[in-house]
Parts: sequence; structure tokens; C-alpha cells
Amino acid sequence: MTPTALILGAAVRPDGSASPMLRRRVLRGAALYHRGEVGRVVLCGGVGRHGPSEAAVMARILRAEGLPDAALVLEERSTDTISNIGNALALCPDLREVVIVTDSFHARRARVIARHLGLRARAACPAEGPRGVKLKAAQLREAAALLKVGIWMVSGHRLGR
Repeated sequence: MTPTALILGAAVRPDGSASPMLRRRVLRGAALYHRGEVGRVVLCGGVGRHGPSEAAVMARILRAEGLPDAALVLEERSTDTISNIGNALALCPDLREVVIVTDSFHARRARVIARHLGLRARAACPAEGPRGVKLKAAQLREAAALLKVGIWMVSGHRLGR
């Protein structure tokens, strides 16, 4: 069975367009689909600071990149990585193997969560990403978030799987 891509959300700009980070992730997911490495794409992300939902913004870009609606699953409620993956599982209970599309600084935590929820998971990251101070800030946030995930895992949460 062909894996499913889970594109994890990122910020939407005040005008409703994708942030550069979100656009990079979406284009990486489109490339995976066009090369036949994934058979469908789950777009993960609710409404953050600005609407529309991250998933809706991603879908608009993917349609422009030639992906058919039949290949897209929109998960529009999540607000963090745990709910991104958990809600994707709820929408697609047949998920077994996923390719998580996110930035490299975020990939480890996303894989840990997916594996904890019973998925075979690997990451596919855009070649470009934040640099310098932005990258250091992202890495610090990730360290704290990984601690939160560890606590979540130890507490026995499995989101119904």
C-alpha cells in the first residue's frame, strides 16, 4: 500500500495566504504525490491567528499544483502536532504508513508522535527552512515541545488507537 502524506500546518498570513514555511511544506508534499511516493495527502491544520484554516490554504495550493480533490483530505480542527496526527487518524482510520511533511527542526517530534500512535512514519522535509536566529528559536521551542510530548506519552494517551 502506498503511504499517505501528512502535511503539518504552519502560519497563514493576515491576507489568507500561506506563510513561506507553509508554502514550502505544501510544495514538498505536491512533489511526493507527483512522483508517486504517496497516494493521498492529509492536510493538517485548523484556524490559527488568521483564517482560513491552514488545511484550506494548503488545499488551494495543491489544487493549483495539479492534485485532484480525490487525493486530498482536509483536517481543519487541529492546533498542535499531537492533534494534527491524532485527527488525521480519526479521519483516515486505515492509516498505517505515513510520510510526515514538515520542517527538519520539527520532524523528530512529529515522527515520535506518529509512532506512538501506531504508525510507521518517516519525514520528508523541504530543502530550505528557517536560518540563523529563527532556526535557533524554533529549535528551542521544539525542545520544550518534545518534553510536553514525553509527558503526554508517559501519561498513556493514545487517542483511541
